[in-house]
Parts: sequence; structure tokens; C-alpha cells
Amino acid sequence: MTDLATRPVPPPTGTVRRAAPALAGYAAVRALGLVVLAVWSAARGTSPHTLLSARWDSLWYTRVAALGYGYEVRLPNGDVHSNLAFFPLLPWLERLGAALTPLSYADAGLAVSTLASLAAAWGIFAVADHVHGRRVGVCAVLVWAVLPVGIVQSTAYSESLFTALAAWALYAVLTDRWVSAGVLASLAGLTRPVGVAVVAAVWVAAIRSYVRDRGVPAVDGRSDGPVRRAPGMFLAPLGAAGYVLWVGHRTGRGPLGYLDVQAGWRNGFDGGYAFARFAAAKFTSPAAVPAGVGLVAGVALIVWLYVVCVRQGQPLPLLVYTGVVTALALGAASYFGSKPRLLMPAFPLLLPLARALARGRTWTSVSVLGGVAVASAVYGAWWLNGSGPL
Repeated sequence: MTDLATRPVPPPTGTVRRAAPALAGYAAVRALGLVVLAVWSAARGTSPHTLLSARWDSLWYTRVAALGYGYEVRLPNGDVHSNLAFFPLLPWLERLGAALTPLSYADAGLAVSTLASLAAAWGIFAVADHVHGRRVGVCAVLVWAVLPVGIVQSTAYSESLFTALAAWALYAVLTDRWVSAGVLASLAGLTRPVGVAVVAAVWVAAIRSYVRDRGVPAVDGRSDGPVRRAPGMFLAPLGAAGYVLWVGHRTGRGPLGYLDVQAGWRNGFDGGYAFARFAAAKFTSPAAVPAGVGLVAGVALIVWLYVVCVRQGQPLPLLVYTGVVTALALGAASYFGSKPRLLMPAFPLLLPLARALARGRTWTSVSVLGGVAVASAVYGAWWLNGSGPL
């Protein structure tokens, strides 16, 4: 009979050992996607390396890494595409990687993305494990891996880096590590504009935690709540605010200068009006009706998943983060084909699906995830060889 004092204690949430099955499964899914991409590209005579590292936004990031800010393209219609639209953390890391290794900026970007995707998977596991347990954590990572646009996790884009920072910031909030949460939120704010979602989660969680604990007397009669939370709240917005203010100063347009830069890309926020018109237009042509139905169904699924997250009692920081990411993605005024990619960091939306898989038999869950992984790999190879992650 095992004595209680000598019974093995499971590793705490967030450790590599506890996350190992999730990370192994994630690596296997990503490897499958890359193999299918290589085979598909060979059949089409395209380069998978180029598709992953030197097309679309990845080119803009490597130009920032190589030349700094100031590059812009003026289109015939008068629009100005400035590289100031791209936040600096990924190009900084690309430049650092190229300086410390023989890698080119593009290959450094791929290396950063690869490491960041593993860190993101680990962070997603840590959050899901903390909230729902280890089995749900493993399923959550695998569901994130097999998303139809999961191939973006392997490209030299900033989604994986941002998701890693956001997930670990949320985990820090859930475990009352406020300084770590603030630092990670600040770095997320240097990665993508949607970093404001992480800042919002940190601030809301800190305020709610303070209000909740205000009436609870400390052991020594003193409360250190504000002292513990204030550094995290102060640090969280520094990254995003610092870059936006710097852009405003550089362009000479003041605090709102970054919005002018985004306007040059026709990438403002209108609350989803333009997206609704785009979807409605699909129903004016019989050939486009299936696409319209798919758009409506996709938005309905996202809304339904968020409602389920609320009903299942997800922690407030996750709900705030997910709500802001989803609102910004669906409310953007252009680049409608990019919305699935922009929604990828909203991983808490996947927790209801992960819980459903975790409740099933292991073989059933493995079969479902395996089948979806193959479909995702094929779709990713087709998509990357076509329109890709614009």
C-alpha cells in the first residue's frame, strides 16, 4: 500500500514534462503539414521554402529586419502601403537571429516561427490544463494544430509569436504572476496591433482580483494587493503604446498616426459593416451562394463557441482576451480572406471542442483529430500554393 507522503505528485501545470504529450502531438501535426506541402509543391513546381518564408507579409517583415522602417509602396489608386504597419518584435528577432547565426533574415523568421509555435502550443496547454485539466490541455493543443489555416503556424508570420506571448501572459494572470503577465503583454503589444487584447485581459483581471480580495484581510493585517498588481498593469500597455506613439512621431501625425498608416492599407475598423456587405454580396450570384453560406456559418460558429465559453465559466481574462481578438478580427474593414488567420490567436474559443474530445474515448478522439489533421494538411498545401495567408 502506497503511503500518502510518498505518493508521486504530478508536475504542476506549465511544466515541459506535463506538456510533453501535447507538444509531441503538435510537432507531429506540423510535420505532417510540411510533408504534404513539400509533396504538393513538388507536383506544382513551386518552392515550399519560398511559400513559407518569402511571400506576402513575410516579405514585409524581412524588409524591416534588413532595412529598418521607411519603406513604402505607392499604388496607382493612391494608396500607400508603408512598412510602419508591421509591428517590430518579429523583425527584431529576425535581425538578431541573422546576426548570431549564418541564417538569412527569412530563414531566421522561419526559425523564430518554429520555436514560437512550440512555445504557443505549450502556453495553450498550460492555460487549458490549469482551467480544465491535462486531458483537455492536450486536446486543446491538437485542435489548435489542426485548424484549417494551421499551416500559418509554420510560416514566417507573427501569429505564432503573438499566440505564444498571449497564452503565457494569460497563464501568468491565471496564476497571479502579475509582473510576468505585464512583461509578456508588453511584448505581445510589440508583435501585433491585437496586443491590446492581452492588455485588456491583464487590466480587467487585475482590477477584478483587487476588488475581490479587497475585503479579505491579509494575514499580517496589511494588504499588498495593489502593490502586487500595479507593476503588471503598468508594464502591459508599454509595448503597443510605445510603438504607436513612435509611429505617430515619425509620421508627424501625432498619437493617431498609426491609424493613418493602416488607412493607407484600407485596413480600418468599422465594426464588421464592410464584412457584412461582403458576405451579403455573395448571395447576389448563384455561383457564390455556397461561399456566402460558408461565411455566415463560420461567423455563427464563432459566436456560438464564444457563448459556450461563457456558459462553461471560462475565467474572465480568457473571455476578455477572446472577445477583443474576435471583435477586431471580424470588425476589420478589409482583407476578408485573412479573417481565419486573424482569429487563430483566439485559442480559448477551442476549449469547448477540446472538452468534448476529452470526454470521449481515446481512440475516438485520436481518429477524429487524425482525420482532421490530414484534411488540414491537404487544405494548407492547396491554400499556400494559391491565395495563401494574405
